Amino acid sequence: MSSYHYRLKLWVEWCERQGIETVGELSGWTFDQYEAERSGDDLAPSTLHNNMETLQDHIEYLERIEAVEEGLSEKVNVPEVPDEDRSRETKLDPDDAVALVRHYRDSENDYGTNLHAFLELAWHTGARLGALRGLDIRDYDSGEQYVEFVHRPQTDTPLKNQTHGERTVSLRPEVCDAVDSYVRDERKDAHDEYGRQPLFGTLQGNRPGKNTLRVWSYQATMPCVAGGCPHGYDPDSCDFRSHTHASKCPSSRSPHHIRTGSIAWHRDRGFPREVTTERVNGSQDVIDKFYDKATKLERMQLRRRLHLDKLAIE
Repeated sequence: MSSYHYRLKLWVEWCERQGIETVGELSGWTFDQYEAERSGDDLAPSTLHNNMETLQDHIEYLERIEAVEEGLSEKVNVPEVPDEDRSRETKLDPDDAVALVRHYRDSENDYGTNLHAFLELAWHTGARLGALRGLDIRDYDSGEQYVEFVHRPQTDTPLKNQTHGERTVSLRPEVCDAVDSYVRDERKDAHDEYGRQPLFGTLQGNRPGKNTLRVWSYQATMPCVAGGCPHGYDPDSCDFRSHTHASKCPSSRSPHHIRTGSIAWHRDRGFPREVTTERVNGSQDVIDKFYDKATKLERMQLRRRLHLDKLAIE
C-alpha cells in the first residue's frame, strides 16, 4: 500500500506540474512523456518497471469505473526488466545465518524462544512466509523429524502454489530439539478462529499475522544478537532493538531474505538442484535466475570441488 501510494503520488505531482487537472485529459502521449521524465531520473530498470506497472493498474481501475475510455491502460508502456536486474541481491548471508543459529543454540537465554524456533525452521526449510505461518502442531513430527506444508485456503492459510506447494520437508535433529524446546516451554496453547492449533502462536493465543512473523524475522536476524553491531550502534540503547523499529536495522532481514539466503546455502552445501527445488518449492529456472547468487568462483570452490575426487584416475 505504501509503495502504491508513493508511486501514484509521483504521478499526481507530475500531472500537476504539466497542468493536467482531469483524467479526461490523459492520453498515450501523456504516459509517454511521464515515462521519459522518470527514465531521465536514472532509475533502476526494476524501479521504472514498478512505477509504470502501478500507473497501468490505476488506469485500468479508471476504465472499470468508466472514468476514462476503454483501452487507455494499453497505452501505458511497462518496460521489461532484464533478468540480471530482476535477480534478488539482498539475502541473509549464509555466514551470518550460521553465526546466528549457533548463538541461539548455545545461548541459555535465547534457546527455544519463538525467534529461535522461527529462524531454525525458516533457514533449514527455505519456506515462504505464508507456508511457515500456516504450520499447525499436527504438521510437525518431532519423532520422524519433519514438517509438512499443507494448502488450506478455506481456513486462511493457503500456499502460494496451492496443492503443488504441498510437501514434507525433513529436519535435522538439532532443529527439532530447538522446536521441541519452543513447543514445550514457550509456545502458548493457541487456537485460531477455525479451531486449528498453530505451531507458532502469539501471546494472545492465536495464529500470528504475516506482519508479526516479519517482525520476528527482523528481530531474530539482527547481527547484535550474536555479536557486536557492524554499524556502530550501542545495542543497549539502539532504537532498532524495539519490535516496532526492528525492520529499520540495516542488517536485519525479512522472511524472504532468509529464504533467499537459505536457497544459496543449500546449493553451497552440495544439495542437488532437484532436491533443493523440492524442499523450498521453487522451480529450478527461477532459483537459478533469481535466488542462487553464487559467483563462478564460488561455484567452483564450494560445489564442484565436492565432486572432484570422482575424477581421480588412480
